[in-house]
Amino acid sequence: MKVTALLIDIDGVLYVGDRPVAGADRALRELDRRGIPYRFVSNTTRRSRRSVARRLESLGYAIPEAWIVTAPVAAAAHLREGGRTRCFLLTTPDARTDFEEAGIRAVEEDADAVVVADAAEGFTYESLNTAFRLLMEGADLIALEKDRYWMGADGLMLSAGPFAAALEYAGGKTAEVIGKPSAEFFLGALRGIGAAPGEAAMVGDDIRTDIGGAQACGMKGVQVRTGKYREEIVRQSGIVPDLVIDSLADLPEYL
Repeated sequence: MKVTALLIDIDGVLYVGDRPVAGADRALRELDRRGIPYRFVSNTTRRSRRSVARRLESLGYAIPEAWIVTAPVAAAAHLREGGRTRCFLLTTPDARTDFEEAGIRAVEEDADAVVVADAAEGFTYESLNTAFRLLMEGADLIALEKDRYWMGADGLMLSAGPFAAALEYAGGKTAEVIGKPSAEFFLGALRGIGAAPGEAAMVGDDIRTDIGGAQACGMKGVQVRTGKYREEIVRQSGIVPDLVIDSLADLPEYL
């Protein structure tokens, strides 16, 4: 497969649960040796970008924070550019720091937008009902991602998508999606390394948001069999990856 740039998912590709994927660090060093530029694009919305970088460091990866493109950082910039600086943030306290550092105020009334991330234990009836009422009062609905689930240390975990869908249904609104599979999210990451979609590939474990989203904006899609990968889910999706490999460790031999 001929590509000159890569976007690489994090959760499920660099690590699964609390363990780094075997050989993934060697694959990254080989990309560096060959001079193939890459960035990391993640729908992980429980953690701030700084926390993501620290977690990767603790797992043995030497990845600059600036090389990590996350949905919270992209959403905070998008909201501020649009003048929507008063937001109800359905996020974890850690992820909220990315918004606060960008000048977004967390409010519970008169909100410009409701922002839905993977809030973990923050998803309560009270918080969801507050979000619903704000939507009925005219707030926009922003979803940092609409993944259905992800692979945690002890098994599959619900992601933000099911909660965003519930608020769409109740509030009668369609969420604006900032993270994958948004084309602008992929294109923004590619601009950071000066690459065009036709010359790049996305490496991920989610057939819909990673592979389908990348292919929809003109990139190739490389499916890894780590993380949330399930053969039957790939088959049922109707999406055909350009390449399927066991893990990121195998990627260099196909480039």
